[in-house]
Amino acid sequence: MERALSVAASNLHWARPAVARGTGVLVLAGSSGRVDVGRAELLATYGVTALALRWFGAEGQPAVPREVPLATFTDALDLLVPECDRVVLMGLSYGAEAALLTAVVDDRVDAVVALAPTDVAWEGQAERDDDPPRSKWTHHGRPVPFVPLDRAWEPSSGRPSYVELYERSLASAGADVVSAATITVEAIGGDVVLVAGGDDRVWPSSTSAERIAARRAATGLRTVVVVDPTAGHPVVLPGESVPDLRRPYDVGGDEGAPQRLGSAAWPAIRRVLHLSDSE
Repeated sequence: MERALSVAASNLHWARPAVARGTGVLVLAGSSGRVDVGRAELLATYGVTALALRWFGAEGQPAVPREVPLATFTDALDLLVPECDRVVLMGLSYGAEAALLTAVVDDRVDAVVALAPTDVAWEGQAERDDDPPRSKWTHHGRPVPFVPLDRAWEPSSGRPSYVELYERSLASAGADVVSAATITVEAIGGDVVLVAGGDDRVWPSSTSAERIAARRAATGLRTVVVVDPTAGHPVVLPGESVPDLRRPYDVGGDEGAPQRLGSAAWPAIRRVLHLSDSE
């Protein structure tokens, strides 16, 4: 029952192009939990068959991003694969974490586009302050090893910069814990594109991208890394509407950074989508 509910029609948005080019993309939003309709519809204008997925917060799903089965994503691929010659996972933030983990366990994935990525699996969101630490993900019913968040951390200002929490949590977790939680990106045989802002104030996406690329390079795998030193956490692709970036926490980046980072990444994304240079 869990598997069927994870891909209920109400949790999906299909964006099918008038003329399909053969590439399908599973679109995963981050901690908002939303179905990213806008990104899916944009991709469809380029001939991509896009499927946007709500992966928590709906009926039959975890209320918050905690112990989310990776089957949520592999089941969605079951729907997408029959319509496409090749499939790409595109995720932002928590969605990038999900995309990388899913590509490790599902060899049907031909490429991953990870926007504001992480190189480790993290503790899931607690619903109450006294909730014990639990993984954000499960695989075959077992928690994916994770780095716990340091609950003694307090923000240095009234508008939190959560990158401080993530960096402190990595430093205090211990080498064995971090090693166990490290996403085995060496197991992803397809293309990987990583897009990050050097001024990301949500979590350390640019250093995560560097570590992912280094581990893949050590095994002979190529990774494309696009970093804008003055961009923050959000990424806006060309043609997308600019979202309201006001948050109760600091996302980083200067004015126009999300659009600039998205534009810089678009040529690499276009290549893994198998779009021609004229598109």
